[in-house]
Amino acid sequence: MDEQTIGLALIVLGLLMVAVEALFPGGYIVIPGTIVLIVGVWGYFHPDELLEPVTLAIAVGVAVPVTAGTLYLYRVLARPAPPTTTVAESLIGKEGVVTVRVVPGNMKGKVKIGPDTWSAEADSEIPEGTPVVVVHAEGVHVKVGPRTRLFQRPVRAPTWPRTGRALSGTPHAASREGGG
Repeated sequence: MDEQTIGLALIVLGLLMVAVEALFPGGYIVIPGTIVLIVGVWGYFHPDELLEPVTLAIAVGVAVPVTAGTLYLYRVLARPAPPTTTVAESLIGKEGVVTVRVVPGNMKGKVKIGPDTWSAEADSEIPEGTPVVVVHAEGVHVKVGPRTRLFQRPVRAPTWPRTGRALSGTPHAASREGGG
């Protein structure tokens, strides 16, 4: 096999490696893929120098900046999200649903609040599937009560988006009231 064919084969292999990295990022296959691609282009256009030390120098000269650039880009593009934590006190007033029956004086009950499930207790037995509201929280345990009118969220009257004034029937009614 002549050197120009080897160069062409390296170009194809390098492109395949870069394509795999594009489809499945994070494997750092782009680094050797780029090096193989550039060495292949070099070998295709300079076939008589493909197996010479200059090709090794080109590969090393490409490897350092490509590696540094790839590591930097992955660090910038894939910054880990900060871990989410829930402070127990922030749960007070939140609504949830009982997933395991809650019994007084017992932490075996479970309540789903948002995406999280919490150990729960209550002053009275609350069956599974009952909507509840958190009345007290400490550590990883919550005390819940059945959601009643007292704990339901208040219903806000509809307002105009720009002015924030309450709707009073028609858009013209707001302008007659001096709303604009």
